[in-house]
Amino acid sequence: MQILLSFLICLLATTIGGISGIGGGVIIKPVLDAFSGLPVNTVSFLSGCTVLAMTIASMLRSRGGAKKVELGRGTLLAIGAAAGGVLDKELFEWVLGAGGTAVSVAQQVMMIVLTLGVLAYTLNRSRIVSRDVRSPAACASIGLVLGLLSAFLGIGGGPINLAVLYYFFSMDTKTAALNSLYIILFSQSASFLGTILRGTVPEFRWPVLIVMVIGGILGGILGRSISKKLSSSGVDRLFFWLLLVITAISCYNLVCCFA
Repeated sequence: MQILLSFLICLLATTIGGISGIGGGVIIKPVLDAFSGLPVNTVSFLSGCTVLAMTIASMLRSRGGAKKVELGRGTLLAIGAAAGGVLDKELFEWVLGAGGTAVSVAQQVMMIVLTLGVLAYTLNRSRIVSRDVRSPAACASIGLVLGLLSAFLGIGGGPINLAVLYYFFSMDTKTAALNSLYIILFSQSASFLGTILRGTVPEFRWPVLIVMVIGGILGGILGRSISKKLSSSGVDRLFFWLLLVITAISCYNLVCCFA
């Protein structure tokens, strides 16, 4: 039952992630926290592997599409995010040493605050004047912060990436979604390699990881196919409702931490 549930969660999450550019980890992580009963470090690792597989599939699928990655600024953001992903592993291991409950509480509180912030920005986006950052140093620094946040939360980047790309780089919805996946690809690859090289891979069941990765790949392919058929406003609506669901799940998980 756990294997089937993990597959279905990952398939649905990464399909939505492929459409909107959130990656899927922002759904997988809190849902598994709520229902899997697995340790927080195991959930973060499994979620990260799934998101990595999904992003690879999505980026391959997007080749030849109308929307393109901004290789200049996008690569600087991605490199910064990769550096942040590596550095954040040290922070995660330090917080983990304080106890599993402390990690869970910190992750859920940060998730709620960030998601509500992105929701507030989304609701007021039409009234907020966006920027058009061009400085290489600024791009890399913004990417670094994104990598730190996404690696610690184990979500790949999700809605945080999109809000940053909207505001700092004046990207439209679909361009931001594709560039978000590009950033996630770099940050999750760096985070995964860092975990392997440090020898800090948590205990997990191989069948669970395999079905999650398969679900992630299928979801990434399906999500990019659906995205091509949706308008930007349709993607925006999906993103809005998704933020509400993520906030509700994170609030539930935070309450469970103290139960």
